[in-house]
Amino acid sequence: MDERYAKKENVMTWQENYAVWQARPDLPADLQAEMETLAQDDQAAEDAFYQPLSFGTAGMRGIMGAGINRMNIYTVRQATEGLARLMDKRGAKVKARGVVISYDSRHHSQEFAFEAARVLGAHGIKTYVFESLRPTPELSFTVRYLHAFAGIMITASHNPKAYNGYKIYGEDGGQMPPAESDIITNSSRQTDAFVVPVMSVADLKEQDLLTIIGQDIDKAYLDAIKTVTINPTLTEQVGADMTLVYSPLHGTGAQLAGPALKQAGFQHVQMVPEQVEPDGDFPTVELPNPESAQALSMGIDLAKQTDADVVIAVDPDADRMGVAVRQPSGDYQLLTGNQIAAVMLNYLLTALADADNLPANGAVVKSIVSSEFATAIAEHYDVEMFNVLTGFKYIAEKIQRFEDKGDHTFLFGFEESYGYLVKSFTRDKDSIQATVLFAEVAAYYKAQGKTVYDGLQALFEQYGYFVEDTKALTFTGVDGAEKIANLMAKFRDETPVAFGGVDVVKVEDFANQKETTVATGVQHKLSLPKANVLKYWLADGSWVAVRPSGTEPKIKFYVGTKGNTPEAAQAELAAIKATIQEHIDA
Repeated sequence: MDERYAKKENVMTWQENYAVWQARPDLPADLQAEMETLAQDDQAAEDAFYQPLSFGTAGMRGIMGAGINRMNIYTVRQATEGLARLMDKRGAKVKARGVVISYDSRHHSQEFAFEAARVLGAHGIKTYVFESLRPTPELSFTVRYLHAFAGIMITASHNPKAYNGYKIYGEDGGQMPPAESDIITNSSRQTDAFVVPVMSVADLKEQDLLTIIGQDIDKAYLDAIKTVTINPTLTEQVGADMTLVYSPLHGTGAQLAGPALKQAGFQHVQMVPEQVEPDGDFPTVELPNPESAQALSMGIDLAKQTDADVVIAVDPDADRMGVAVRQPSGDYQLLTGNQIAAVMLNYLLTALADADNLPANGAVVKSIVSSEFATAIAEHYDVEMFNVLTGFKYIAEKIQRFEDKGDHTFLFGFEESYGYLVKSFTRDKDSIQATVLFAEVAAYYKAQGKTVYDGLQALFEQYGYFVEDTKALTFTGVDGAEKIANLMAKFRDETPVAFGGVDVVKVEDFANQKETTVATGVQHKLSLPKANVLKYWLADGSWVAVRPSGTEPKIKFYVGTKGNTPEAAQAELAAIKATIQEHIDA
């Protein structure tokens, strides 16, 4: 037996897992064909069978195909069985409230959605499945709107076309927190995926356990989206003269973003024609990732032809939004996720203050690896900034606490990874909301004869030149997790004394929940939950964070700097990144 997998008595080797699948006479044709291919490639077979697909910060995500480490109908059934057993324990009322299921444009997404419904139906659990693909934020909204107990979204976000994924949402509309998702994961692992009971779709409908939903929910969601607009007079007057370019990157966004922009007053929205139709092959992009220059290149080309004010693109499940803005030269510049958040937050707080509607207990929430640029803006308006762990479910949890205690009014939430939330009727990052607000930001500057680019430069001049970057190292395969763990251990146990020549003054270790002041060795307990994250604060206010990705085989390094000039900020950023690489290579 291979000792890498035989650490526990009940853990099977990859060869044993493979043999179980090989013996199945009833595999679907596509999986059977792949099993035959894997028979000729031990390395690929090992990767497909050496461990079960795991849940991370954003659910379960992996390459589609045969195996326990792949996305297929059996891993979907197994995960859903865990949710069903949790609901069984909660009783009949919870089961009657049901589960909302949505899916994006990826291959097998609709199939996986109905497989989940079939498993839940076998437990007598009501499901609401969308008639066709819908965005993740609408799924979050619908869980709350229908008072369902949970939601399932079939998506792999911005991953390559070979991937699909599975996210579970709680009754608050946010992704399920670790406590509940761990229960679901542990329960599902105790189940043989091949014997999970399923009910036919026909029987689901006959027993009133399946309701197909669609346009009524769309209308309710779009009605809620109207509340995102802060100054309707501005958007109606200026929006009529603006030109926006929008791309759903072959995903779900256009169906709702088009009507949302139109009802806000933006009459000239041009969809990128080559990218408007849903297509799981994503034929025009290397990755359907809205932070990528390549993904926005077609939108930028169209914008140059039409002199558009901004270019907006979203990922296939329409939770993340990326933008490019027109510069004085006529070229278009991509903004980072942190810059997008800064200009939106500044406009939101400015507009609320000008209308005398800024609450005295206003609150903004961001992840610990996001820029301090937004913090400076919030402090200027006497709005409190709250920091949470990476994962939008933690922002959702904070919103719920605000509502339960009544001590703060949520105004805005964001992560540097291009996720934003304006109004809490959704409890996940929402590109439809972000698209409407960013268009209003563009209208605000256009009314002054300026562009969003001009507005960003003014914010830099006011608050300082904040520059951030993220470096990701990918380690796939059987040994990938071990390499990532070793790097995390190295940065934890061999803490650099300086980055880029600037001393480390404070270290936050969220795994041990300790904050250590370097000069004195004095430690304080961190209030956030445990997480495998390290954050180093430097003497000049710059910072470095290190964490493994929760959904991909990557370790990520985040850097944030601030300078009096853009050149100074960039120079320090480069120096810090050089130190990180030296520490990795040492």
